[in-house]
Amino acid sequence: MPDTIVVACDGSAASGRAMDFAHARAMQQKADLLVVHVLEWSPYSFLTKEEIEERHGRRKEELARAETAIIAPITAKYAGKGVEITAMVKYGHVVDTLVEVAEKARATEIISGRTGNSGVMTRVFGSVAGTLAQVSPVPCTIVP
Repeated sequence: MPDTIVVACDGSAASGRAMDFAHARAMQQKADLLVVHVLEWSPYSFLTKEEIEERHGRRKEELARAETAIIAPITAKYAGKGVEITAMVKYGHVVDTLVEVAEKARATEIISGRTGNSGVMTRVFGSVAGTLAQVSPVPCTIVP
């Protein structure tokens, strides 16, 4: 059974570079890629029944949009290029979800892009890439 490398993709140029790097690494290691796009989702328990139904409708729209705009172009670009690629869209906190997916897939590595954002919010709360590198249960490669 080949190793699995998890790749975090959000449609940004940085995640595109991460995907290129991950594909090259998977070719070298004869590994499979698991491409993951995470949609932030907060389960509010104080919503009315109507608000919950509306949120579920929006959730379906977001899933379809992510599949069309992010996942489909990635799988099309790398189709038939020597690496088995599986893709998924998940809801949750980005770092927690990537770690959970990596653990369930018994991944050997997580690869993520770095957007280079050096704003105040990033300095106060930390970046996804930085946090991922700190809590990942497997080696984590951050692609600039």
